[in-house]
Amino acid sequence: MVNTKTTKLDEVLDKALQGERLTLEDGLVLYDSQDLIKLGWAANEIRKKHNPENMATFVINRNINYTNVCDTYCRFCAFYRGEKSPDAYLLTDEVIFDKIQELVDLGGTEVLMQGGTHPGLPFSYYTDLLRKIKAKFPNITMHSFSAAEIWKMVEVSNGLSLEQVLRELQAAGLDSLPGGGAEILDDRTRLRISKLKESWTKWMDVHDVAQRLGMNTTATMVIGFGETHEERLLHFLRVREQQDKTGKFTAFISWTYQPDNTALKGTRATAVEYLKNTAISRIMIDNVKNFQASWVTMGQKIGQMALEFGCNDMGSTMLEENVVAAAGAHNRMNTQELIDVIQDTGRVAAQRDTQYNILKVF
Repeated sequence: MVNTKTTKLDEVLDKALQGERLTLEDGLVLYDSQDLIKLGWAANEIRKKHNPENMATFVINRNINYTNVCDTYCRFCAFYRGEKSPDAYLLTDEVIFDKIQELVDLGGTEVLMQGGTHPGLPFSYYTDLLRKIKAKFPNITMHSFSAAEIWKMVEVSNGLSLEQVLRELQAAGLDSLPGGGAEILDDRTRLRISKLKESWTKWMDVHDVAQRLGMNTTATMVIGFGETHEERLLHFLRVREQQDKTGKFTAFISWTYQPDNTALKGTRATAVEYLKNTAISRIMIDNVKNFQASWVTMGQKIGQMALEFGCNDMGSTMLEENVVAAAGAHNRMNTQELIDVIQDTGRVAAQRDTQYNILKVF
């Protein structure tokens, strides 16, 4: 006998599939469910509405961590060093140019340049560096600097406003902003894991101003800090609300906290928890088109599975990555491996640029 009883989960998923907007209470129903397969199926159906073509994309980029000096001292970070540390570094311009040249030679299009909040660098350091990079590599997209770095630039800029700082960066060659530093967009968890980091509203202010200046940005999330389901849902709702205002988030990317070598310690979120959260994020955030799988923290196989849980993008080849690697995540794939992983799921693999324009279909 077929069980036709409608559960609360079915009602919420049906609402989402009909295009109705879910509430925080609806989201709690999703988190309360243990039916991972049903959540994944619904997320994938919603993915198809945004991305009807049977395709999964990726970008060829390089993550250049120009410095590890940081005075924010996040408890969950294994990468940062104090200014006087023997391990502290600031890459020379020549090293940065060599790294970008290597990327260009591999057919890459995007530089994700991020570092710490370095108290000793003047604002002119960033604008001068951007100008030099654009003079040498006019076709490269500078998708760079987290919200925390932008606020540090405001602090050292001798009185410039947030908008003036972003305008000057944009004029110097900054094309778009990554979503790094969002962690959990709720201050209870933010203050517990990083007392000195900006509040969630200050993170959002950076993205709001950048978006109003015409830049696209991405939204990110890190789970596994001991945050509540309600805090995760507030994160989704805050991203969704901002997207209603500007429509300038190109993608949403969530991953799991990596505890090795950090002051915060703790345990890694499981693959099940990651996939469940990925599916729920796709179901709740109904106005962001692209969702990225986090194979860098979860590994190739779970990244592949995320394509069945609402994701349509495999992120990047990640030619270089030092921050999560410092915390114990060492997953790597070259372009061909990334293409193979996508094709193994039955999807068409395609190279994109930062704005999700398709450059090449494999």
